[in-house]
Amino acid sequence: MSETPRRLLKHAGERLAARGIETAALDARLLFQAASGLRHEDIVAEPDLILPPDAAVRFWSFIERRCTFEPVSRILGTREFYGRSFRVTPDVLDPRADTETLIGAALALAKGRGPLHILDLGTGSGAIVVTLLAELPGATAVASDLSTAALEVARGNAEALGVANRANFVRANWFDEVDGQFDLIVSNPPYIALGDIGGLAVDVHDFDPPMALDGGPDGLGAHRRIASEAGGHLAPGAHVILEIGAGQENAVNGLFKGQGFVRESRHFDLAGHVRCLVYGRA
Repeated sequence: MSETPRRLLKHAGERLAARGIETAALDARLLFQAASGLRHEDIVAEPDLILPPDAAVRFWSFIERRCTFEPVSRILGTREFYGRSFRVTPDVLDPRADTETLIGAALALAKGRGPLHILDLGTGSGAIVVTLLAELPGATAVASDLSTAALEVARGNAEALGVANRANFVRANWFDEVDGQFDLIVSNPPYIALGDIGGLAVDVHDFDPPMALDGGPDGLGAHRRIASEAGGHLAPGAHVILEIGAGQENAVNGLFKGQGFVRESRHFDLAGHVRCLVYGRA
């Protein structure tokens, strides 16, 4: 016998909760809406609605995947970031709310300035660069990534959100193949120490691409390279804005100070951790 949406949601939520998933009820609702095409209001308005068998099968397949700790965004193929929907695939890092801290820092620097030319290093899904272009209508950008597949995802997100005509996507290992000078260099580089990756939550180490996590033996490999090469790509009055991991602030400051930079500001995520650092020329 077919079950109503409420019973399906109840059973699915219980199953996810039994796996230790703290967001079980919310996850079940989001997956149900995606599988059925129904909104939350529809479920409330028609509590005895019977779900078509194909939609129920699709819903339970989603729940089985979530039971393996696959993130909801991976299952659905989309992630909301700074109020916009981005396509995500196994080839790109799943954008997190923490990275919105970097967006806020960049927009604060952009106030009162003319059109900016932006470089996004290791663009992944393009969440950072596409968001900045959408928020700054006069800006242009170059976005680099070593992964061709990631660049295709980023380019698709730029097209979907109407900013592709102001962005150039380049396959490059950090600054390799990147020409010109920029008003902002932004990046959420990999910053997990290689030996710590195995200890990350399952939904991270099993589903985010290793290249987007691996910061080398000390987690600072990418920051070290950006610090050493950014100076040659900065226009006068330009800034570098980077995301960092918990406890990395002093080490990253040391890297940039050694290359003639001064830290101008630090920005905290919602958990109270220093998540983003802004550098200018000393």
